[in-house]
Amino acid sequence: VTEADKAAFPTGEVHNVYSTFSIARDAEWAGRLFVLEMKEAGEEGIGTGITVAHHSPALMGQEVVFVATLTEVKRNEVVVDYTAHVGDRLVATGKTWQKILKKEKLDRLFEGLK
Repeated sequence: VTEADKAAFPTGEVHNVYSTFSIARDAEWAGRLFVLEMKEAGEEGIGTGITVAHHSPALMGQEVVFVATLTEVKRNEVVVDYTAHVGDRLVATGKTWQKILKKEKLDRLFEGLK
């Protein structure tokens, strides 16, 4: 856990611990590792959902280890359960959802939002 991971907002620091949004970022990366192995040339993954349940704080300087388990593949949707631990202590659990889409489709979607 580094300074960049702590719970802080434009109004200031809230807690000097691993923040919920940092857990979500790292959990999505853990799930994306499956997507990187599954997607083909011309495809890309996009996050569609995430849950984070806190069980214990992780303090500055502690190493948080994520274990991601591929639990479901429905057509182009990849569902991953994850746990995050500091040693034997459970820090967080949750689930991520990502879809694998053609890059062209994503480009059209993003362009249509301008």
